[in-house]
Amino acid sequence: MIKAAVIGCGYWGPNIVRVLYEDSKWDLKYCCDLDAQKLDRIATLHSGIAITRDSDKIFTDPEIQAVFIVTPLNSHYPLARQSILAKKPTFIEKPFVSKVAEAEELIQLAHQNNVPLMVGHIFEYSPAVIKIKELLDKQELGTIHYISATRVNLGIHRKDESVIWDLASHDFGTIFYWLGEEPISVQAVGKGSVIKDTPDIAFITFRFPSDILVNIQVSWLAPSKLRNTVIVGSQKMVIYDDTDPSQKIKIFDKGISAMEHTTFGEFQLSYRTGDIIVPILSNIEPLRVEINHFYECVKKNEQPKTNGKVGLRVIKYLELAERSLQNNGEVIAVNH
Repeated sequence: MIKAAVIGCGYWGPNIVRVLYEDSKWDLKYCCDLDAQKLDRIATLHSGIAITRDSDKIFTDPEIQAVFIVTPLNSHYPLARQSILAKKPTFIEKPFVSKVAEAEELIQLAHQNNVPLMVGHIFEYSPAVIKIKELLDKQELGTIHYISATRVNLGIHRKDESVIWDLASHDFGTIFYWLGEEPISVQAVGKGSVIKDTPDIAFITFRFPSDILVNIQVSWLAPSKLRNTVIVGSQKMVIYDDTDPSQKIKIFDKGISAMEHTTFGEFQLSYRTGDIIVPILSNIEPLRVEINHFYECVKKNEQPKTNGKVGLRVIKYLELAERSLQNNGEVIAVNH
């Protein structure tokens, strides 16, 4: 068993606590939060876990073999830095940190201290996302023309970060994982509708070296929760709906091709409509897969699939998208 501690018991922390508590491979020793009420709730639901408001107790405890940081974004860097310097394998919920420089420092510290550093990009452990990655790698969709993603809901408005930092990290990480490349340009437009200086609506556009165009819409101001991605290829198209419990992926055998024309002004298109396929996917909880992967990395002292460099890549483009938004939709070229 690996003795672990969770710091942060707010929105997502209790889910990590639940999985660790139920998994016999883990011995969850501590839960830490500044809010005593949140700690009381954890103690009520899960007996035998020590609760504390002092994170230093975790970092100085020689028994602790892994630390999960699930706190607000602005506290990720200082807590992770303490954890890594204490030579604790460290899991940080996304977004990784709030600045590229912070990410680079943590990656370097993890290397120097020889400890696994993992960022919680949970969608890379989702059966649906993995299936789409397989389709793309096998080129079953043909040449990819564009990807359109929508991630919207009503709330929760945050004062300390924009909707880009709150929601877009999910889609950034997933799309970079799918395509295996980074954008060559970034553009973002948006505005604050409810809190003037806090953007709650944003539209982000990426261009990739392979001539793929990606548009991502994120919003805290929508009538319903949508988690929808459309991938359009030359041979097939995919709709990925993360809110659909039974049909998360639909593959459409549809396409359009231009026919050769022989006379001036003649222009014809050939439209193809085929079957709609719904792949059978594992119903395993992605969080369990993610945490089990971290367990193996801690046990073997290996760097995870979603390591610090993966987290850094997402932070880099969150920064660029935010800068574009603040500069009235400036198109930012990216040098690689």
